[in-house]
Amino acid sequence: MDAIFNTDPQLGFGTDPLYPYSLRPIDVIGGKCKRQLRDQLTQSCPRVPGVYGMLNPKGELIYVGKSKSLRSRLLSYFADSNAREKGGRIIEGTRAIQWETQPSEFASLVREQQLIRRFSPRWNVKEVPKRQRAVYLCLGRSPATFFISAVPPQDCQAIEGPFFGANRMNAAVDALNKVFKLRDCGQKQVFQFSEQMQLFDLELRPGCLRLEVGTCLGPCAAACSQDEYAMATSAAESFLDGFNHEPLVKLRRQFDSAMQNRQYELAQRHHAAIKSLEYVDRKLAMLNRARRRYTFVYNVAGYDGCGIWYLIHSGEIAEAVAAPRNAPERRALMPTLKRWQKTTADHLHRGHGTYPYTLSLVASWFRKNREELAESTFVPGDVVKSRPNGAKATSGITA
Repeated sequence: MDAIFNTDPQLGFGTDPLYPYSLRPIDVIGGKCKRQLRDQLTQSCPRVPGVYGMLNPKGELIYVGKSKSLRSRLLSYFADSNAREKGGRIIEGTRAIQWETQPSEFASLVREQQLIRRFSPRWNVKEVPKRQRAVYLCLGRSPATFFISAVPPQDCQAIEGPFFGANRMNAAVDALNKVFKLRDCGQKQVFQFSEQMQLFDLELRPGCLRLEVGTCLGPCAAACSQDEYAMATSAAESFLDGFNHEPLVKLRRQFDSAMQNRQYELAQRHHAAIKSLEYVDRKLAMLNRARRRYTFVYNVAGYDGCGIWYLIHSGEIAEAVAAPRNAPERRALMPTLKRWQKTTADHLHRGHGTYPYTLSLVASWFRKNREELAESTFVPGDVVKSRPNGAKATSGITA
């Protein structure tokens, strides 16, 4: 086992960009059977927060998880009642377990998300019944169009997510492009707006039938101006911001019309599109509520003294620093806090920073832990009035 599972603390899970202290050591145990693994866990695994990974006989990481108590969580995999459940199936294929302690449950949650995105262990993303991979709803570069992507491109005009269910999201994208009359062709398509001059008087033909049926503005056939297409793009952006419910209103109107005219197949297609957009609309409302409400510093104490201040900006984790434990450390942190103050002063910023995927994590965490909003958050400008250990400071928001 030693040849495969190196216990060097510099290896293991790798770097953690949102952990401001030195890299935490990795503990690894291995065994030829479940009993050996359980006995070693009982002897060495602590009852503290952290993340853990299951490795198969080849040394491949097959599952990543987190817990408030590593010992209790890992021992639960060996319970007889868990034998036929997901945990029992995972442990059957496990020959080594490694874990990394974390100072808090929130830090464990953040670390787990990073590791799943970095390693994509098969039991986290593929072999879980009904598990769906995350995708993002993107509004691409001009002339804009809606599309979905697991890894959004850097040049998008707007991005929101994550959403789940590729088929459902593809149906939503198709409906959105038709409602806002945005193109759905590739960037290789030649675009010609009505105000663009031509050397010869050529009749431009659209690249598809959508212009003829009235579901596209036709930027490829000089059927609209750049300003007209920009207005449609702006309306699409307002939908992503949660302020425009036109797609649902229009589709419901089309559904009612189809039903009245006994066009049942058409009504069925509209109904499927409505269901997809209702999911997107609900998720957008939740995500944008988090973007509007959650801009502050979140102070998370550590059981081992490794407290962390997370800058939450527009609902996303933007940065993390070690929580100051005394006045000198707080003074040394002032330049960073002044920079954070400038960042959070931009109330029109929609996020999409370095870690946009943390939005859903933050929204879910504060939905379940509402008391944390009042007890452990503050705006950067108030830190000079907080106590040196960074305990409770003025929140600036309400639960």
